[in-house]
Amino acid sequence: MELLDFARGPGMQWSIGIFVAGVLWRVLGILLLHHRRDLSEPRVGGAAPLLGGAQKVVRRLWPRKEFKERNLLPTALAYIVHIGLAIVVFGGSFHLLFIKNLFGISWPALPSAFVYFTGAATVAAGIALLARRIIDPVTRLLSNFDDYFSWFVTLAPVVTGLMAVAHFGARYETVLALHILSFELLLVWFPFGKLMHAFLWVPSKARTGYVFTRKGATS
Repeated sequence: MELLDFARGPGMQWSIGIFVAGVLWRVLGILLLHHRRDLSEPRVGGAAPLLGGAQKVVRRLWPRKEFKERNLLPTALAYIVHIGLAIVVFGGSFHLLFIKNLFGISWPALPSAFVYFTGAATVAAGIALLARRIIDPVTRLLSNFDDYFSWFVTLAPVVTGLMAVAHFGARYETVLALHILSFELLLVWFPFGKLMHAFLWVPSKARTGYVFTRKGATS
């Protein structure tokens, strides 16, 4: 119970504090960077830059046709992981209690069986992505510690959560504590690794599309 009490108390408080401070630090660091003013004249007759930024975000939701054959499977697996995580976090009744206690808001939970199935599918898709990263020579060459550790801290809460509801591996209190601690590790790592793309992906793609469209180029 001591481990569980720590996970529910000081561990949760510190991890949330580090997460909030880290995200603010990353975002403010980007906003406060010195950006040179673009003195060139916008391309006349082209699409509006703001529209170009929005189109860039939408187009990058799926691989370009030149790379579609190679990237179709990993893209589909990535969608399963991302959507699966969203369903588990925001659809499971056990997580909604945590959200309600933290923010005072709630909404109807999804059926437990569906959430458990989604969690298992998320883990399976994540393992398939890891296998591809290791087997494919290009992705293996481009991968670093951040890629592998981010994979670990993302799936560890899902795996331990499934173990907890199945009462598998150890006493329920112990597995629950490991589940909460793995989530706290995710919060602590989030602002400092590639998981930060959850906040930065849309703004970065939109800005790239805006700049290219303003210059009359496609991206």
